[in-house]
Order: sequence, then structure tokens, then C-alpha cells
Amino acid sequence: MVFEVVIVGAGPNGLMLACELALAGVTPVVLELRTGPSTEQRANGLVGQVVPMLHRRGLHERLTGRPGAPEPAHGHIFGAFPLPLAEIRDNPLHLLLVPQQKIEAMLAERAAELGVEIRSGHQLTALDQKDDRVVAEVTGPDGDYRIEARHLVAADGGRSRTRKLSGFAFPGITEDQSVSRTATVDVPAEFRDPRTGGLVVPGYGTIPPFQHHRTERGLVAFAPFPDGRNLITASTTARPAGDDPVTLPEVLETVAYVLGADVPLLPPTGPGPQVLRRLSGGNTRIADRYRRGRVVLLGDAAHVHSAMGGPGLNLGLQDAINLGWKLAAEVRGWAADGLLDTYESERRPVAERVVMHTQAQALLAGPGPAVTALRALFSEILEEPEVVRRLAALIAGTDFRYDGVGDFAPDLGSLTHSGRPLLVDTTGTLAPVVAPWRDRVDLVTTTPLPAGTAMLVRPDNYVAWSSEATTPDTSSLRAALRRWFGNPDPVSSRSALPAG
Repeated sequence: MVFEVVIVGAGPNGLMLACELALAGVTPVVLELRTGPSTEQRANGLVGQVVPMLHRRGLHERLTGRPGAPEPAHGHIFGAFPLPLAEIRDNPLHLLLVPQQKIEAMLAERAAELGVEIRSGHQLTALDQKDDRVVAEVTGPDGDYRIEARHLVAADGGRSRTRKLSGFAFPGITEDQSVSRTATVDVPAEFRDPRTGGLVVPGYGTIPPFQHHRTERGLVAFAPFPDGRNLITASTTARPAGDDPVTLPEVLETVAYVLGADVPLLPPTGPGPQVLRRLSGGNTRIADRYRRGRVVLLGDAAHVHSAMGGPGLNLGLQDAINLGWKLAAEVRGWAADGLLDTYESERRPVAERVVMHTQAQALLAGPGPAVTALRALFSEILEEPEVVRRLAALIAGTDFRYDGVGDFAPDLGSLTHSGRPLLVDTTGTLAPVVAPWRDRVDLVTTTPLPAGTAMLVRPDNYVAWSSEATTPDTSSLRAALRRWFGNPDPVSSRSALPAG
């Protein structure tokens, strides 16, 4: 049996792709080395355009337990500077504080609902590309076996075995100077700021929550999560990593060094998993290409970068949402020539911008008096609201437009839960035009638009075509339908009822 798509890796990116493929009528198989939920503390939330995108899929409420669309964030950080966002016009930045484990659990549940098979405890050990399929060797709990697929997607992280086996280059740089130490801690009540939730350090002051706090010796971050967990992180170039396992006293000593004051923190007593971690240096790399034949890279397998500003899941999950419908179109046989190639041409420039701004943030947050002088100048620039808004758009990923594609579409409610392309027509004239594509594009005639008269929306919620005319230009609409959704089905010129 040859499967349509095999995904290697059941992290958030691989699971998101599995859901998107299933919505598009292609049910993948997911291979995951782990045999249970990860106990490693990874991302602590979502930042950027992916938050409203999850709402478009009906998944935001499943993470938050609250109905309604997400609201823009009141503030964030850039290079250890606070970004006050509440008063800027058209604030583009959304935040959602939720641990990665919860995101993975939600996406795994959704994937199961959609019929996706997740094989836990299965590791890819070798692969061979043929003209019409990929042959993968896998080790599972019951022994070795072979699996064949028309396409294979590497979603197995920054150290991707799949990427290495497939011969992708992964150029970039490795920075070994900084060492970051993180621990879960308990905070005595008297050392917590009742107004902000920040950490009160005697003899120093208050460390604001969920921000990078810089001194000339390094960075400290304090994260008091709604579930009661508290994380403290310290990063500096002045405390090299040893060979022994990291300890809580080592973490607290590093925090005290960066701040120049002892920190009143205690060992954690709440339920786990508890974090105790030391990370040396970091990598900034982007794969030489995102696809080699029938193997495609996704998320961290395609790009790694600094975590400054929290852009990782925003980038990877939107990679998955961009790739899903295009790969499904290729599998189902209606993809226009070059459609799958637009996955890289659209998403690589976004990754390059993330690499650029995270490197810039790391430099702005670095130690030393020269950086302090740079920060003094940068703080003056940040007094301009338009500068703040531009940085917010950079972090959100809304400052970049795909070639020939419009902005993120307005919220269309539950219509986007299906993940299908939509033609929203308020003129009532476009049904005959879209009829040959009705096997893959839904027609909506009863939903008003905030602006314009008609709009063609891609499954990733970007506008592929729009009109402000009472009689829209049908030739440009047909061109957009062909470009993104292939040649029309000659037997689909039948009349179809609008999808309300």
C-alpha cells in the first residue's frame, strides 16, 4: 500500500499539517518517536498571525475555553524593550499564553477526530526517493518495517533526521557565547508584585512578567503562568556551561549575577513537569531548499533561529497551514503547475525576516556598555507610535505580502472551519463563473463583507482575488481560480447551490 502523505514528527507543526491535509481530503500517517506526551518545557505560547488563524479553524476556543475572536495584545517585547500596543492604530499583534504541551494535545485530539493515524514509538531510519513515491524504513515497537508514500514531510525538528537522510543542506551560523539557564520555581507571596505579577527582588527592584529584562551582564525573564507555574531564566556570556547536570542553585546563582542581587526563589512544589535546563549558544539556519523531489521540510526542520520575541510556533504553524492545501492539491491531481513550489517562495522570505529580527533582538538585548548606548538611541526611536506599530507587524508576520496575494481575509466565522477555498459573492452574479471549480471551491452568497463586493479566499485565509465593483471582472476571477485551484473540472460546470 502506498500512502498519500507520511509526516515524520507529531509536534505542533506536524499535527497542524495533518489536520490541514485531512480537511482537504488527504488523510496522512504521522510517525512519532515519542511514546507519550513530551515532558520537556518548550514554547510557552503563541505570538502573531497564527492566533487569529487558529480562530478561523475553530481551534482558538478549544485552547482557551472562551468563545469569541481573539483580541489584539496590549503589549509585547522587542529586544528586551517593552512594546506598548494598546494605543496604536490597527494593532496587528495577538498573543496566547498556553504551553506547547497543551497545543500538541489539542491538535492531536483534532487530528484523531479527522481520522489521522499517529504511530507513536516509530522512528524513520532510512529513505529512498523513487520517481513516483518515497520508500521509508521505520523502526517501531514491533520491529522494522517499510512504508511507502507519494510525499513525505519532515516535521521532526531542528535536528531533523529526515532532513539529513534526504540530503538537504542547512547553512547558517552557530553562536556559542551565551548560556541560558531555566528552572521552575516557587515564589513566596511577599516577593510577588500584586499589581503586575512581577518578581520583586530585594535591593534591586521588580522584574516585569513575561519580558526580557536586560542588564549589562545579561538577561533575566520571569514567567508566572495562569496555571500556577513560575519559570525563571537567566542568560549571560560570563558563566560558561559545565559538564555536570544543571542544578537549581546554578540557575539562581546566574540570575543573581545578572541582576547583582540575590533572588528569593524556592524549589518548585507544584505538579510537574518541572523545568531544569541549560542551553549553550544557539543556531540560526535555513535549509538550502524546502523541497527535494517528494520530501518537504516543515517548521524547525526547515529553519531554526533565536527564540527572542517568541516567533517560532507562529512561523512553523503558518508553514503548515500554507503547505497543507497545496500538498493536498498535488495529491488529488488538480494543483496548477508550480503550486507546490509556492510553499517555499511564499514561506522562505517570512523565515528570512524572522531570522533577521531575532538576530537584531539578540544584539539589542546583549551585554556591555556599547549595547547600552545603542539601546539609549533605540528607546528614543520607540517613542514614535508608528515605529511601535511597525515592530508589532514584524513580530506578527503581517508586514510581508505574498506575491500577487492580498492581505489576511476578514473573519468569516465558521465558514473557514472547513479549510476549503471560499468565493464570497455579495453581488449574486458569480455562481456561473465558479461552477466548474465547485468540487474544490465553496460559494458563499449570504455573508456580508466589511469592504468590497466579492472576495476569493485561499484555505490559509489570504485573499487571492477581490472586487469592489457591483459587476465584478470575471476574467480576473477565472485567472485567480486557475492559478490557485487548477484547471476547472469539465464535468463540474453543473449548477450548484450556494453554500450560504
